[in-house]
Amino acid sequence: MNTISSYSPIHVVGGGLAGSEAAWQIASAGVPVILHEMRGVRGTDAHKTDGLAELVCSNSFRSDDATSNAVGVIHAEMRMAGSLIMAAADRHQVPAGGALAVDRDGFSEAVTKAIHDHPLITVVREEITGLPPRDWDLAVVATGPLTAPSLAAAIQAETGEDSLAFFDAIAPIVYRESIDMDICWYQSRYDKVGPGGTGKDYINCPMDEAQYNAFVDALIAGDTVGFKEWEGTPYFDGCLPIEVMAERGRETLRHGPMKPMGLTNAHNPTVKAYAVVQLRQDNALGTLYNMVGFQTKLKYGAQAEIFRMIPGLENAEFARLGGLHRNTYINSPTLLDPSLTLKSRPGLRFAGQITGCEGYVESASVGLMAGRFAAAERKGEAISLPPATTALGSLLGHITGGHIVTDEEPGKRSFQPMNINFGLFPELEPGSIVKPEGVKRFRGKDKTIMKRQLIAGRALADCAAWLGQTPTFSERA
Repeated sequence: MNTISSYSPIHVVGGGLAGSEAAWQIASAGVPVILHEMRGVRGTDAHKTDGLAELVCSNSFRSDDATSNAVGVIHAEMRMAGSLIMAAADRHQVPAGGALAVDRDGFSEAVTKAIHDHPLITVVREEITGLPPRDWDLAVVATGPLTAPSLAAAIQAETGEDSLAFFDAIAPIVYRESIDMDICWYQSRYDKVGPGGTGKDYINCPMDEAQYNAFVDALIAGDTVGFKEWEGTPYFDGCLPIEVMAERGRETLRHGPMKPMGLTNAHNPTVKAYAVVQLRQDNALGTLYNMVGFQTKLKYGAQAEIFRMIPGLENAEFARLGGLHRNTYINSPTLLDPSLTLKSRPGLRFAGQITGCEGYVESASVGLMAGRFAAAERKGEAISLPPATTALGSLLGHITGGHIVTDEEPGKRSFQPMNINFGLFPELEPGSIVKPEGVKRFRGKDKTIMKRQLIAGRALADCAAWLGQTPTFSERA
């Protein structure tokens, strides 16, 4: 370290986007940081360099529209909070329409230089094989989806055998408002009332025999994504991709996740459905619904096309599409408190994708929050959480408790990683959406756009207030 500080250092483990952002936020608060990064001593199967914040899968930070896109909103909030990741992305932007895409090498080099040049940050190239020792006092673990096996084992030993997932079996998530309830209906199978349930806990989409057969044919013919060499093939019967089940026999799905038993179509009670797709509430706000049993390796374009064949989902909008891939993450709602601290180890925080978020921007944003929280704790200040109405706050809420726990499959973890999306934000106050003057028909897409614009505006205003700033959303770091 090149600068004397009265504070003891905070240790950050992992030099990816989350770790680099956490270190930057801590140092920007006047607290020294020791950033531990194993690349340079030991590589990974996915990374190609030893640069900090190396982008592995894509060079896109996705939409930069802060007026009606949740990703653009979190971009703007991070810029307001002095994000290093966003500053480097803005400086190394390449043409990508309305998206923010970057030059990979220039971006990583900029982050690496900024970290190394900061007088309060020391970078140590070493592998941390266990949890940070207790004499480190305050630490942030930001080791990402490719956490080294030895560290993963140490996390598992501390938190419990069922607390860590190594593969993501992700089913698509649908915005509730895009489901056609003139076709679908609410009902639990056999009207079963579980803990906290009503007997109408699922949205049901009926299929006749012809629709079912066409759907199975489309699944079998659909274009899928192969596993990367380092992922292996994690298929097991508890989370088979929907298209693999279809390939095992034409009747497999209707005797599995699409079985129609115990369900009566509220719109047509005398006609029994040949198969039924069920959607289960996915968040406490009731804005997102999970397609039950629909984990998949279909490519995104194929997913959207095929799943819109399902009656009632013809105009479905997806907050997240499905997948099955390597992703080490902890059961954060059970293990972490609202400031991302491990409940069993005060002073130890987690950040980035290991907490159960998806995406570069989301990972960096959680690093930003963890860094700010850790710095406040070191300085003896009250930890200020971002409002739930902000993109940062809504993502934090999902990670630390916004999911739904079900009793359908005892012992099965219900928490799944998520990108930032408008389904994570609290609803607007009643009466907020007003039909524009002179408009005769105001519904569907037009109403959705206005709703998202209002949520975005509220988020940015509330974030500025949280940070003690006047919102100037067009400015960039």
